[in-house]
Amino acid sequence: MKRTALVTSLLAAGVLLAAGGFLLGRATVHGDAPPATAAPQPTAPAGERKILYWHDPMVPGPRFDKPGKSPFMDMQLVPVYADDADDAGVKISPAVQQSLGIRTATVKRADISASIDAVGTVQFDERLSVAVQTRVAGYVEHLAVRAPMERVRQGQALATIFAPEWLGPQNELLALQRAGVPQDIVAAARERMRAMSIPADLVRKSEETGIAQARYTLPAPASGVVTELGIREGVQVSPGLTLLRISGLEKVWAVAEVPEAQALSLTPGQKVKAVLQADPSQSFDGELKEILPQVNAGTRTLQARFEVDNRSGKLIPGLLLRLQINGAAASRLVLPAEAVIRTGTRALAIVRKESGSFEPREIQLGEDLGDRLEVLQGLREGDDVVASGQFLVDSEARLKSALGAMDAGPSRPASAATAQAPAVYRAQGKVESIDDDGITISHGPVPGLKWPAMTMGFGKADAATFGGLKPGDAVRFEFRKGGPMDWEIVSVQKTASATGDAK
Repeated sequence: MKRTALVTSLLAAGVLLAAGGFLLGRATVHGDAPPATAAPQPTAPAGERKILYWHDPMVPGPRFDKPGKSPFMDMQLVPVYADDADDAGVKISPAVQQSLGIRTATVKRADISASIDAVGTVQFDERLSVAVQTRVAGYVEHLAVRAPMERVRQGQALATIFAPEWLGPQNELLALQRAGVPQDIVAAARERMRAMSIPADLVRKSEETGIAQARYTLPAPASGVVTELGIREGVQVSPGLTLLRISGLEKVWAVAEVPEAQALSLTPGQKVKAVLQADPSQSFDGELKEILPQVNAGTRTLQARFEVDNRSGKLIPGLLLRLQINGAAASRLVLPAEAVIRTGTRALAIVRKESGSFEPREIQLGEDLGDRLEVLQGLREGDDVVASGQFLVDSEARLKSALGAMDAGPSRPASAATAQAPAVYRAQGKVESIDDDGITISHGPVPGLKWPAMTMGFGKADAATFGGLKPGDAVRFEFRKGGPMDWEIVSVQKTASATGDAK
C-alpha cells in the first residue's frame, strides 16, 4: 500500500515538471518574458524610507533608477529618499554637528535705541561772547590785559581810559551846584552827562571831591577769555571802537560732522554724553542745539552743534570729544552678527528648520548694532540660525543645489533681473531615455566646462523642447545652468550621427 502511494506521488511530480517546462519554453519562444532593463521600481517595506532615485553627490544632476557605481567618480551611488526630496535643506547628524562645532542662536526682538557716535571739536559758545567798547574819544593810560587768550573774571579791571571831553560837563555841574540854582537845572546837567556815557560812579566821585574826573577804569562785564585785544597802552580810542572781546567758558559748543543719513534721525533737544578724547574718565553732559543747514558736498555730512556744560572750566577750544547721542528706544528684530554670511551683493543666514535640516535664506539687514544686526526681511522671531560653522553648512547646501533653487525662486530681489544670463554650452550625443522630468543623453566632452564624455540627465526649459525625440536618436543640443536638475536643455535637433564633438 505504501509503495503504491509513493509511485503515485512521483508520477504527479513528473507531470507538474513537464507542464512547467512546456509553459516556460512557450513563453521564451513567443518573447513574452520581460526585458532585463524593465526592472520594477523598488518598493520600501512598511516602516522603511522610500527611495526615489540614486545619484552621485559630486555630480548631483544625473539620476539613476538603481544602485551601482558612479560613472563619474570612483564611488557608489547614494540613494535619495522621499522625505529628503521634500525637504530642500541639508540634513546633518547630531554627531557631525557636534564635531563641526555647529552652534545656533535664536532670532529675537530687543528694545534698542538708535545711537549715533561722533567726534566733535570744542569751540567757544558765540552766544556768550561780549564786546567791550568806549563811547568817548580819549587815550589808554594803562592796560591791565596784555595778551589775547588771558582769562579774566567779571568786574576785573581791564584798562584805564583818559577822556578829556568829560571835564567840561562835570565842571558845569559842580558850578551849578555851588551857585544854588534850582534842582531842575542840576538834573538837566546830569541827564546831559548820562547821554555822553559818563559813568555814574565817576559823576558821584566828582561831586564828592568837588573835582572833575576824566580817568575811569573799564571793568570786565563777564568772566571768560580775552579772544580779541584791539588796543595797546597810549593809543587813542574813539567812540564805537571795540577794545576787547571776551568769550565765556561756562558752556561750550561741540561741533561734529554727522553723515546725512544719520542726521535725519537727530532732533534738537536730544541729550548727549561727551567724553574727553584725551581722558575717557572725564565726561560731560550736553544737548543737541541745532543741525546747521549746510551739507558738505565732499563728505556728505552735516554739522551738528551741541551745547556742553563746562562749569568746571576743563574744556577749552580745540579739544576733541567723543559724543554719544541716544534716541528713543524701539523694538527691533536682531540676530548675532556672526550668523550672517555676506556674499558682496547679498546677505545669507543658515536657518535650522523644524525637521532638523538646514537651509540658506536670503535676508535684508538694517542697522549695525555692534555684535548684533537688525533684520528687516527674511527671518521671523524665534527662528534658529547657525552662528558657528555656517560656512560648512553653506558649502554642503551648494553641493545639493539648495542655493541654486533659492536663486531661481520668487524671493529673488528685483535687481537680480538685470544679472548676466547663464552661459549656453553646445554638445552632441545620443538620447538614452525620456521621461516627464527630463531627458538622459550620452554626450561627448564639453571643453567649456572641462567635462569628459558622460551620460547625464538634463531638465527642459520648455515643455515642447523634446517633441519628436525618442531613445536612440542622435542629437545636437544647447544647454545651460539652471532648473531643478541643475542643467537644462534650451534647444535640441536630430543629427545623422552621435559623435561626441562639443564646444
